[in-house]
Amino acid sequence: MLQNRKIIHIDMDAFFAAVEQRDFPHYRNKPLIVGGSPYSRGVVSTCNYEARRYGIHSAMPSITAYHLCPSATFVKPRMDAYREASTIIRKIFSHYTEIFEPLSLDEAYLDVSQTTLCQGSATLIAQQIKADIKQQTQLTASAGVSYNKFLAKIASDKDKPNGLYLIKPEQGTLFVENLNVREFHGIGKVTYKKMNTLGITTGKDLKKYSLAVLQQHFGKVAQYYYNICRGIDDRPVTPNRESKSVGVETTFEVDILGKQQVLTHLKPLLKQALTRLEKKQRIAQTLTVKIKYHDFVQITRSRTLSTAILTEAETFLLLEPLLKNTEIEHRKIRLLGVSLSSLNNKSLSMRYQQRDIFDEFFI
Repeated sequence: MLQNRKIIHIDMDAFFAAVEQRDFPHYRNKPLIVGGSPYSRGVVSTCNYEARRYGIHSAMPSITAYHLCPSATFVKPRMDAYREASTIIRKIFSHYTEIFEPLSLDEAYLDVSQTTLCQGSATLIAQQIKADIKQQTQLTASAGVSYNKFLAKIASDKDKPNGLYLIKPEQGTLFVENLNVREFHGIGKVTYKKMNTLGITTGKDLKKYSLAVLQQHFGKVAQYYYNICRGIDDRPVTPNRESKSVGVETTFEVDILGKQQVLTHLKPLLKQALTRLEKKQRIAQTLTVKIKYHDFVQITRSRTLSTAILTEAETFLLLEPLLKNTEIEHRKIRLLGVSLSSLNNKSLSMRYQQRDIFDEFFI
């Protein structure tokens, strides 16, 4: 029975900002923003709870955050410090179960269904994990406990920061019925607005619609909506989840214009992405270029090969064709990015000796 599963979702509290406050005590009890400078075109990566009181949130332009709270301190991310803390936290997870699925540096799902530690109680395990994290990193985490991933993640948000919330199997259906659909993970702004036009504001409202009707309005994802409003989520916790893509992007302090400028900036980004891919011992077959114009309109252009991309030289040759049918000569650009996807293990690359890099082109 899937309702007999014991799933924990651990979410570190304002992780990047908390590491900064731990390492630099003079940042404590003051609004702190980790991200780009307000004098550049950076964005907020995260912020502490003192800054959130001003309405600041992640992905917000730094200049907007500055206007909301001019007294806030802005610091650049220190990824090495965050990775170091994350490594310690994952070692703590491994003490309680081998079945844990990191989603990012600061959150993960754990399946403790078969764990006998802490009397086999998922709630007691979550409490102990939180205590271990605090002792070993001086950071706080919030935990959600339930019988599936959807409810565990919802629960971890209910009592932040430093919270612990349990949703029992017999509580799941009623809990979701009373939940506003904007709190459902997987329902974004556009879908939320569309649901509102259909009179759907709560899980109970969503539950009134048949699967067939939901499919008419939402397509393939309708099955997910149909299930979660009933507290159903059969997704397993998947250890060692592989990255689906590797990407790099940059936001310019001054807009750029024209193909030559774009290519000049894309090549080093692509080189960085290929280096990251090499470190992961992976190969890719798809290259995607991301362009965000000055008015925040964003487009992507992709190309997939029949075999693996192995060298910088051949990958650079793919860039210029991807820029056709874009407006880079006429519209200023604020952001560029590249990503490599359709990943496989690097050992597979030994199969490929000669290939046509212009195979299977699509935009």
